[in-house]
Amino acid sequence: MLTNRSVPPCTVIPVLIYPDPSVAADWLTKAFGFSVRLRIANHRIQMRAGEGCFTIAEGDIEPNRSHIIQVRIEDARAHCERARQAGAVILTEPTDHMYGERQYNARDFHGHHWDFTQTLADIDPESWGGISVAL
Repeated sequence: MLTNRSVPPCTVIPVLIYPDPSVAADWLTKAFGFSVRLRIANHRIQMRAGEGCFTIAEGDIEPNRSHIIQVRIEDARAHCERARQAGAVILTEPTDHMYGERQYNARDFHGHHWDFTQTLADIDPESWGGISVAL
């Protein structure tokens, strides 16, 4: 799998929803000893937890929407088609982003949201407005 400095290197990346990601990152760092990896304005913050990673995203908590699981994959288009054929609800089609990823979103049979991401290129986070803290 390709690597990209704009995305955590982990295969599975939980995304936790908080109303204020900066406040959440500060608290999680203080309380649990996590560290900030990358800040994307104030709406998304990538965190390190030992060898693991997770992301904090800005949003309001809704039923089945307090979290998203992000999974790194090799081929987003083929993966999306497989998910669609199995009955997943595709929320966003595979889309290429300036930070070097092709991503799509789906909802599973129980209403959980999933974000699948394929690395296309290694992109310097500062080139699109990210702030590297600890890569």
